Amino acid sequence: MRHGLTALSVCVAVIVAAACGGDAVSAPPPPPPPPPMHPAPGAAGAGDPYYPDDGNGGYDAQSYQVDARYDPPSGHLDGDTTVTAKATQDLSRFDLDLRGLDVHSVEVDGQPAKFGREKAFELVVTPAAPIRAGTTFRTRVRYGGDPAKTPHDGGSENGWQHSADGGAYMVGEPHSAAFWFPVNETPRDKATFTLTAHVPAGWTVISNGREGPPGTWTEPNPVASYLTTIAIGKFEVDRSTLPDGTPVVSAYAPGTEARRAVGDRLPEVLGFLSGKFGPYPQSAAGGIFLNENIRFSLETQTRPTYAKWADLPTLVHENAHEWFGDSVSLTNWSDICLNECFASYSQWLWAEREGQSLDDRYRAAIEITHASTDFWAQKLVDMGHGHEFEGVYNKGILAMHALRRQIGDPAFDRLLHDWPARFRHGNATWAGFEAMATQLSGKNLRAFFDDWFRGTKLPADADLYPGSLRS
Repeated sequence: MRHGLTALSVCVAVIVAAACGGDAVSAPPPPPPPPPMHPAPGAAGAGDPYYPDDGNGGYDAQSYQVDARYDPPSGHLDGDTTVTAKATQDLSRFDLDLRGLDVHSVEVDGQPAKFGREKAFELVVTPAAPIRAGTTFRTRVRYGGDPAKTPHDGGSENGWQHSADGGAYMVGEPHSAAFWFPVNETPRDKATFTLTAHVPAGWTVISNGREGPPGTWTEPNPVASYLTTIAIGKFEVDRSTLPDGTPVVSAYAPGTEARRAVGDRLPEVLGFLSGKFGPYPQSAAGGIFLNENIRFSLETQTRPTYAKWADLPTLVHENAHEWFGDSVSLTNWSDICLNECFASYSQWLWAEREGQSLDDRYRAAIEITHASTDFWAQKLVDMGHGHEFEGVYNKGILAMHALRRQIGDPAFDRLLHDWPARFRHGNATWAGFEAMATQLSGKNLRAFFDDWFRGTKLPADADLYPGSLRS
């Protein structure tokens, strides 16, 4: 049965036209147009004076999702990486860092983008349309090649290397990630990291963070790019948990069976360091024990990578970095003492736990080095490009012990605890550290820091033998 419109229906139908005696209801005004864009290229460097081409400007990386397929016999890598970032300016184009590998295609938010290569490692991306400041965007890069053929500088920049068992590993400082995936390669721009790796049967992939399905690793905490890693090998893998439930995954390459005596002490070491520095700040723990005679071990986040010679003091040093360098990352490479001086001094703290007199050890070291102009010429802060890793492992230890005696144990203990707590999962500067040390101690430490950390000669006696060291 069909009915005509009722009066109520008519009223509802025409209410916006002021029917039924009511007032007119105005439609909401249209939203204001967005402000005009002023797109410009993002900077081709992040601003570190030691490495002006490293990193890029115009965006803040949020996450890396790396899909890598690696064939050990041929050494060929096929990569498919998505970089999620937030624009910090209106972008007409932007750069990523990628070394050596051939780029097959680039997409920005699902649309094909133009791309080209500039300088040694700049991947220049021009999206189909400019990106507005504040916008989160996703860049997908497909690429491939043999990463072991990409030149590297040597020293602490190891590049992609083949391992003794036929696999591969990746460690390097200050450059690492760009050897195998596109990245904003600067510690200033930390981001989360997920790896999904595909390797032939019989091979195992170890990386950062928490383990998922085979070949999948996720680091939910922000990580500086040089602290990401991948190791592919015939590993034996030990899995356990810390008392607080943190998962521990340690991998041992063939020939490193004797290193288990060191690796098994990790819970003890982390318990000791937590007592000094505060709660363990990372999502997971463990280690990658390589049968490789490389010149350094590296504090790859959550899972340090160890050379074949690594011993218990090395284990202590690299895991101290999980607080100093990994959770709290430097802003400029000139401030590397924030990483290495603390981690090196942690070895002395461990020796003190074992009953050693650090004052006696300090005095003996001063006696040996007293007349060495080369030793004292090594600056610990603002040491100059190429000199970052010269003094921080030896002079840096003495400087930290002198600082401890200068400000006293109560202030020094608070400094070790409060520094990683205040800047947890962020970046910090040496100037900020000096300010905190000054505030906690209540002392004017300018002359002391000038003598020890910026100086190039034997410190004055007052700074060389502070506190209990005078006796």
